[in-house]
Amino acid sequence: MEHKAAEDIVISSDKALLDVERIHAFLASAYWSTGIPREVVERAIQGSLCFGVYKAGAQIGFARVITDHATFAYLADVFIVEAEQRQGYGKALIAHIAEALGRLRLRRTMLATADAHGLYRQFGFSPLEKPDRFMEINVKDIYQQENAGTS
Repeated sequence: MEHKAAEDIVISSDKALLDVERIHAFLASAYWSTGIPREVVERAIQGSLCFGVYKAGAQIGFARVITDHATFAYLADVFIVEAEQRQGYGKALIAHIAEALGRLRLRRTMLATADAHGLYRQFGFSPLEKPDRFMEINVKDIYQQENAGTS
């Protein structure tokens, strides 16, 4: 599925178009996935519904959705490269994803963010209604632990 989201970008869910090297480079330095190995990024892409953002043929953004396509989705690894931020591309990407997920009529879509609450609020995301019902296993710095043994 391809969608012309703004005058100068295209958003596509075609995994064949993804620039995995660019995605890995960004995620390896992102606050939520520092040091992530390329092999892990490749596996994550394989198991997810992915969206690439392209400007003049070059990938400038990415997001992936982990979903069962019936009841639940988790939005992850959303980014627009720094040089292209603050031009509405992130908003266009989230609008595109919200439209795609809306067609699935999911019961719950979740995400975690440290700094983009305002963006996601525009598309109906809100803090957990009953956070006491949610639990997690959170292995902090997992990629640093893995890489420590391979140096």
